[in-house]
Amino acid sequence: IGILGTSGVAQTLGTKLVSLGHAVKLGSRTAGNEKAAAWAAQTGAAASHGTFAEAAQFGELVILATLGTGTVEAVEQAGPDRLAGKSVIDVIPSVETVDSDANRVVDGVRKAVVAATDGPVGVTGTGAVVQDYFSAVYDNFPYVLALIAVITFVLLVRTFRSILLPIKAVLLNLVSLAAVFGSVVFFWQLGHGSGALFAVSPTGAITFWLPVLIFAFLFGLSMDYEVFILARMREEYDRTGSTAQAVVTGLGRTGRLVTSAALILFFSFAALASAPGTDIKVLGTALGVGILIDATLVRALLVPALVSLFGRWNWWLPAGVAKVLRVAPSPVAAAGSEPPLPERQLAKV
Repeated sequence: IGILGTSGVAQTLGTKLVSLGHAVKLGSRTAGNEKAAAWAAQTGAAASHGTFAEAAQFGELVILATLGTGTVEAVEQAGPDRLAGKSVIDVIPSVETVDSDANRVVDGVRKAVVAATDGPVGVTGTGAVVQDYFSAVYDNFPYVLALIAVITFVLLVRTFRSILLPIKAVLLNLVSLAAVFGSVVFFWQLGHGSGALFAVSPTGAITFWLPVLIFAFLFGLSMDYEVFILARMREEYDRTGSTAQAVVTGLGRTGRLVTSAALILFFSFAALASAPGTDIKVLGTALGVGILIDATLVRALLVPALVSLFGRWNWWLPAGVAKVLRVAPSPVAAAGSEPPLPERQLAKV
């Protein structure tokens, strides 16, 4: 087995392989490398040293354990004939390749191997999988997000017979999701509370497939609550012509429904967060926090506040848009035409 490199990792790996009965040659830039010679003398008869090219020609397996600029030089000096479909090359990075900074070593390896070979090159491992997933999913995610937002907007325009309410619904959903992702980074990636609550040290990064899954779950669940509340407000406005009455009645009739549904889901996700795997814990806590944020801060505070703020413009749907969507138009009510909120006597205690 040839090992390209003389670092501590290379020597430790070489010693282990010798102890398992393999003959190992440690390769360096020059055949007379003192570190490689000292290692060979100390390790035993099965250990030897030479140049990168000599180590690459030594055995059936070539292990690349030189990082940084030495990585490129090791591949180049080992020779393209040896590395073109005849060898397995392992790169042992100094840190785990799970985030954007650590994945730079994958780019370095790809460039080095491609430059040293004429045939096709494949790179595998965690870092390569993460990069390929990012290219396949996250590079296209803005288009997917735009498509989902447009479809959701069109469906909600037909449901609420309004232009403003669907825009607000989509934007508030994105705000809610942003808050959830921020809380996940704060709690898990930076470790502010993960140790105290789950005895898990800071993860340093979020597993690459989790954000897409969290988005898919929370976007749908959050939009459900939005439809419950705003549909009831729309019905009340059509009946009374009063935005204030629509807000009061809409929250009054759907508040307990939304709160109960949110609590059921929250405890379900809390149970999910008790699973032993860290990724499942992250998923469970993200969904649980997302449901709480959405059912309290967003739906109970921001939604009624914004509906009250926009007043009669909430219910505007131009005739042209209504005709295309095959629903009845909803013109803007005249300023000051909405009836005031009826006064109610407080019950005597």
